[in-house]
Order: sequence, then structure tokens, then C-alpha cells
Amino acid sequence: MTEIATPGQLRMSYMRWALVTVPAIVLIGSLMGVLSNSGYDNRWFAALDLPSITPPGWVFAVVWPILYIMLGLSLAMILHARGAKGRGFALVLFFVQLIANFAWSPLFFGQHQVTTALYVIIFILMVTVATAFAFAPIRKAAAWLLVPYMIWLSFAAILNFQIDQRNPDAETLVPAAASTQIR
Repeated sequence: MTEIATPGQLRMSYMRWALVTVPAIVLIGSLMGVLSNSGYDNRWFAALDLPSITPPGWVFAVVWPILYIMLGLSLAMILHARGAKGRGFALVLFFVQLIANFAWSPLFFGQHQVTTALYVIIFILMVTVATAFAFAPIRKAAAWLLVPYMIWLSFAAILNFQIDQRNPDAETLVPAAASTQIR
């Protein structure tokens, strides 16, 4: 027998990774949104002068879980590719962008740091592009799964930029969630 593992065993190994990565990313991403009070129920966000390209709230509730599922599947493919050249560096890039992604909602919705959040989202996009290029030689499908995320990040960066431009006093509209007032 010359095969190390059968195709069925390889699929099951990938599925085991996916059963961990997909729920973990969806759960952490959702938790960061909830903890930072992201969305239209946020008093501060509701007080902003939003550009006409701002989608309705339900769009975010549909898009982000789908993107997180795709990120989890992409990550599972790379985790499954043990021994692949460049895998370690690709995983570092992936986790750098993912941590920055998880930091964006608390920064934007929780701390009201619109300008800083814009820089962060541009950073996320740049690192995600690098991640896709690092994933491609390992698993092309893993790289392609990042494309919708990069498109959404591009749109989100434009939206963040327009909010920043239309709301120069955004940080002071409503007190930040984590601020304390001592009198």
C-alpha cells in the first residue's frame, strides 16, 4: 500500500478542522459585534450622518456570518495542508488579519474611533490580500474563499471613509461605551 491516507480519510480530516474553525470564527466575530453594540440599535451609530451607500441593518446580519463561514473554511483548508511550504507564514498572516477584524467593531462602535477604525480596516484589507497570495500556492480554493471578504472589506473601507468625512465630530456625539465619567 503506497497511500498514506485514503481520499475519504483526507476529507474527514478537513471536515474535523472545519468543524472547529467555522464555529469558532462565527462565534468570536458575532460576540465582538454584540459586545461592542454594533449596528443600528447603537445610539451613537444612529446619531451619525450616514452616507446613502449605507446598507440596511439586515444586510450586515446576513453578510458577516457568511463571510465568517468562508473564512473558517479557508482556514481549515490551510490547517489541513500539513507540510505545505509557506503554511506557517500564511497562517500568521491569516491570524493577524482576523485579530484586526475582531478589533474593528469595538474600536468603531464601542470607542467611536472612526478614523482609527478606517486605518484598521485598510490594514485588514492589505493583510488579507497578502494572505490570499500566501494561501494560493497551498490551496487555491482557500485563496478564492477570501475574495468575497476582500470585496466586502473594500466596500466597508469606503463606507468607513465616508462616515469619517461626514462626521468630523463622531467621537463626541455620544459618550463611548467604555468611557467613565468622574465628577
